[in-house]
Amino acid sequence: MIDQSRFKEIVREAGRIAFGRWPGAGHECETWEKSPGNPVSEADLAVDTFLRRELGALLPAAAWLSEESVDHPKRVERDLIWLVDPIDGTRDFVRGRSGWSVSVALVSGGKPLIGMLAAPARGEEWFAFAGRGATLNGRGLVASSCREFDGARVPVDQLPRADGDLTKVEKPNSIALRIAMVADDRADLVATLRWGYEWDVAAATLIAREAGARVSDASGRPLAYNKRDPRDFGVLVCAPAIHAQAVARLAERAAGVRATK
Repeated sequence: MIDQSRFKEIVREAGRIAFGRWPGAGHECETWEKSPGNPVSEADLAVDTFLRRELGALLPAAAWLSEESVDHPKRVERDLIWLVDPIDGTRDFVRGRSGWSVSVALVSGGKPLIGMLAAPARGEEWFAFAGRGATLNGRGLVASSCREFDGARVPVDQLPRADGDLTKVEKPNSIALRIAMVADDRADLVATLRWGYEWDVAAATLIAREAGARVSDASGRPLAYNKRDPRDFGVLVCAPAIHAQAVARLAERAAGVRATK
């Protein structure tokens, strides 16, 4: 159905386009705010334009949903859709930090079929195809097999007092890269308690699932894609053995957050 080699070439080139504008490599890149605290750069738009053109040519039947494009409601009528975050982790990107990635997924029938993260500033290329496993730079991935919630590794800046039994590890700004850390056994648990968009997590959750991680929303329910409202409340990716404990830990907080919306 899809030329995987060409798909990888396209996402790889998108990563090169972004890297060619990355301040961390000494390049200048114009940046502004779409809304307070929500930065965007000329690199986001250049990558978005490139991917929309090339992926559209690769698979004309697929609809399109991207962080940097206008959402067309008729996309839900399509079985196939590209979910794209041109630069996930824009804050790290504009500050010259390496914790950003280009995230691309093809969704079929509401489920991710193929996904890739290009993180050239970290020398990382993550890929997965549904039912065929996941790789990092061509190496097969096996997700965290952590069996004890106590001490589980979490990529965060700071741990709340209530989570003092967990272990803090490196946190890239890109949620996709944090999820991928579970796939590569660099972390045991990633959880958010906010409304997040499908394009943020589609590729990374496929990579994590194909590596053997458990994936759900913050309440433990399956994620779905190409919904009319392209959001889910939270994402939870972790070692399978600690998923139930993670859902229980998040339950009261999740109820509190929802109550304020």
